[in-house]
Amino acid sequence: MRALLIACCCALVPMLAAAQARPEWTPLFNGKDLSGWTNINTDPDTWSVVDGMLMTTGKPLGVMCSDRMYENFVLHIEWMHHEPGGNSGVFIWSAANPSPKGRLPDGLEVQMLELDWPKLHVKDGVMPTDDYVHGELFGVGGVQIIPDNPRGPRSKSMEKRALGRGNWNVYDLVAVDGVAKLSVNGKFVNGIRNSSRRKGYLCMEAEGARIQWRNAWIMELPPGVTTPDMIAPERARP
Repeated sequence: MRALLIACCCALVPMLAAAQARPEWTPLFNGKDLSGWTNINTDPDTWSVVDGMLMTTGKPLGVMCSDRMYENFVLHIEWMHHEPGGNSGVFIWSAANPSPKGRLPDGLEVQMLELDWPKLHVKDGVMPTDDYVHGELFGVGGVQIIPDNPRGPRSKSMEKRALGRGNWNVYDLVAVDGVAKLSVNGKFVNGIRNSSRRKGYLCMEAEGARIQWRNAWIMELPPGVTTPDMIAPERARP
């Protein structure tokens, strides 16, 4: 009997190991083409892969989205602007369904702005704060969040670590159960909590300027407890 019990336990070990597989890094782009992504509302030549890196012209305004949704994950991505005041970002937990007028989707936006943006948007002699450009996090399209470091409804970085055009910036984002924490160039400096959306698509943003990305990797983590209203609707396949 004892021998039988031991044999049964030994047989269960591989099954348990398979059920609790170690999370692994997976590339978001294959370095050759845009497989795994759908161009939502931009031109065919807005997005390209050059020398293994993702590029966008930034025009027209819009996004492309991942072909599948993500819930809890760690995202590593590196980005570099080429133009003064260039604007872009990544949306997470998105429904990837922008309106024709606004052209950008809902979700949590992880801001990627070039440092000269405030200088190029002076209005009535007032320059916007540069808090906006250093890895700001904010809900878009009705997605509600609580900012860790409030700038109105948005969350700004505690330290200004972003680098200007011609330099690579490194973002590491941990997104779990409606909480997101962002590391900019090697240090966690921003975060949000209580997001009303907790599962959805990733969207890469074209917003008027050339930008490139490299080393885009994702590590999926176990799912959490969500209600249907926290999950983006499935996109219809083309």
